[in-house]
Amino acid sequence: MGKQKLREVFSNKILEEAKKDSSIFVVCTDSRGSAMIGDFAEKLPKQFVEVGIAEQNAVSLASGLAHVGKKVYVVGPASFYSTRASEQIKVDVAYSNNNVKIIGISGGISYGNLGATHHSLQDIAFMRSVPNLDVIIPSDANQMRSIVDDLLRNEKPTYVRVGRGAVSTIYNQNETFEIGKSRVLRRGSDIAIFVCGQLLERALGVADLLKNKGYDATVIDVFTIKPIDKNTILQYSKMCGVGMTIEEHSIYGGLGGAIAEILIQENPIPLYIAGLPDRELPNGTDVEVFNAVGLTIQELTNKAITMIKHKKE
Repeated sequence: MGKQKLREVFSNKILEEAKKDSSIFVVCTDSRGSAMIGDFAEKLPKQFVEVGIAEQNAVSLASGLAHVGKKVYVVGPASFYSTRASEQIKVDVAYSNNNVKIIGISGGISYGNLGATHHSLQDIAFMRSVPNLDVIIPSDANQMRSIVDDLLRNEKPTYVRVGRGAVSTIYNQNETFEIGKSRVLRRGSDIAIFVCGQLLERALGVADLLKNKGYDATVIDVFTIKPIDKNTILQYSKMCGVGMTIEEHSIYGGLGGAIAEILIQENPIPLYIAGLPDRELPNGTDVEVFNAVGLTIQELTNKAITMIKHKKE
């Protein structure tokens, strides 16, 4: 499997589409290099706006452009848009129902050694609680391309979070995805594993290791956090009887919280939420941080086996 950076995939795709549609605009916050959006600015300067380090201004400006019929993509660090510009996203974008897509790059702990100031560990919790705002976390390049096609066809305010590093290609080229529908990659009856973003590959690794030990896991890519695919979640939670969520987000309010809210109301089962703990994280690469907090394939597999054995007792 090859690897690609989703921020680069987005930049190439939106440039390709914007050449054919002059109503597509990109707004950036002094992050051309980080967002890999420099080619867009160079080739389509009349459809590009740079506001400097001013996320609040970027979102409000984008909302104004959308209000007069433009299709606007605001690109920059997820950590800053989800905190500094939260009021503008809530009011100017979602409440005002403007066709603005917030592309939060380097989500989770992607910025690594830059530390807690650049981590976005609470963005999903906030974004999914804002009415009229969709929340999407793509898992690979082919899914990212399909999602951009979908975003271009709809006018729904949306937050899309992508990581910084290259991720493995998991899905086939030209495979299509529907916002609001999860994708089931493995089917097994011992445990249901719900995952999103770059940790999908790690979840598949857990399923493989479980298989080697005689257990069959279901793996579901919940790439749309909102609207969430309630039917699929309930179907496989009922079939498996125990579940696990894996995400690059705080253990509070993210994918785990979303799954738990559904299960506790309609199908209560034991659920382990694997994510980033509620404490200061060490500075380091994403892999180093994952290792430090127990988000390794081996440790996640051990936890899954414990849950499966407890279910069978």
